[in-house]
Amino acid sequence: MHFLVIKLKRNFFAILFLLFAISLLLFSKNNLISVKNGLTLWATSVVPSLFPFFVATELLMHTNIVNFFGRICERFMKPLFNINGRGAFGFIMGLISGYPMGAKIACEFRKNNVCSKAECERLLSFIVGTVGISMFGNTTIGVLLLITHVLASLTVGYIFRFWKKENYRSSEPTSYITPKSMVTFSNLGEILSESITSSIQTLLIIGGFVVIFSSIISILKASGIVNNIYLLGILEITNGISSLSALHIKNISLPIIFTAFLLGFGGISILLQVWSIISRSDLSIKPYFYGKLLHGIISAFYTFIAIYCFPFLNFNL
Repeated sequence: MHFLVIKLKRNFFAILFLLFAISLLLFSKNNLISVKNGLTLWATSVVPSLFPFFVATELLMHTNIVNFFGRICERFMKPLFNINGRGAFGFIMGLISGYPMGAKIACEFRKNNVCSKAECERLLSFIVGTVGISMFGNTTIGVLLLITHVLASLTVGYIFRFWKKENYRSSEPTSYITPKSMVTFSNLGEILSESITSSIQTLLIIGGFVVIFSSIISILKASGIVNNIYLLGILEITNGISSLSALHIKNISLPIIFTAFLLGFGGISILLQVWSIISRSDLSIKPYFYGKLLHGIISAFYTFIAIYCFPFLNFNL
């Protein structure tokens, strides 16, 4: 039995991927529809909404804007989150651009020595991304989720200031750097080309994960293994939130609270996207995973408190 367990561990991924391939054949009809829907979602929603922000973020990384954020935000970033002020750029652009841009910025910070390894891992723990916060067709719900989402992120960042305690008391002054390749009129074309190429690569990674997880969700539904909206939402956030917003139940507060958790946690698909990005650096995925799990729990808690403490936020029919 012990030998069998060892063999299973050694061949776990081989067995898993083989089952996935067999399932693609068995449920080919459903998979074809799901893959088409996933590609449509990526092409008509993800690319138009994220691509311009990705390019803009890449271009800003070639200017002094990161140092500008450092000077402005140093006075609260260091004491609150134990990250030098330039980390605020990653937080804000993650909020504007959505997942997984914040993780990519953290990796670029590490690559260019903008922040230390410990600071980049702390930044990973509370980077924030927006995903369809108004799918419920109600502006109030969208604003509520956005506020609790950001507040939970800041709470996690404060908690994770103790990550790698040996660096907690660091009082070294921030040294302001010159971007690796400062954009000028002479190299504008080259920088723009590099920014577009990098943004396309990131979008292709996102698109691949959207398609793969659309297929996985289709298999789980068709086989009857998992057909629970909440569990499927943990796998892939966009499909999960879309399904939750379409529920026709009187106690709508429950889907809203769980949506807050999903927005904070991000789902397995987002986790793997971030992992694929930071695998190119020496950053650990652990602070991201722990931080996003805590982020989801705190987001749900804040949303629960808001709904049941303020009558105008109680959406139950």
